[in-house]
Amino acid sequence: MTAARYTRPLGVAGIAVLMGIFGFIVLLGGILVLAGFTVSAFLGAPAFFGEVGLGLGIILVIFGLIVLAVAYGLYDLHIWALALAVIVLLVYMVSYALAGAYVSLGFILSLVLFVYLLAVSRHFS
Repeated sequence: MTAARYTRPLGVAGIAVLMGIFGFIVLLGGILVLAGFTVSAFLGAPAFFGEVGLGLGIILVIFGLIVLAVAYGLYDLHIWALALAVIVLLVYMVSYALAGAYVSLGFILSLVLFVYLLAVSRHFS
């Protein structure tokens, strides 16, 4: 192995930390939605967001855990996390392109992150 494999690019560390914060917030939001649904059902009050609240809470918890796992993988330079992040960025860019939003902040940010992750891909193993 070369010495380049053991160096963590600063941008990747920053992306991983920001993804970790985002994943934690999404996970916390999912837990709060589930708690609101459970408490309202226990008290016999109308359910928080109805039955959609239960599904939304579960989806948010699962998504938050996935984002946290990818953040951990990016921070440790795992190739599976790089592949998953690149796939998600491609999906974002295609969705923005299909909507005709080529000059939106989301499309430009996704494109910059995509190019950056491809440029530093040699650091992942």
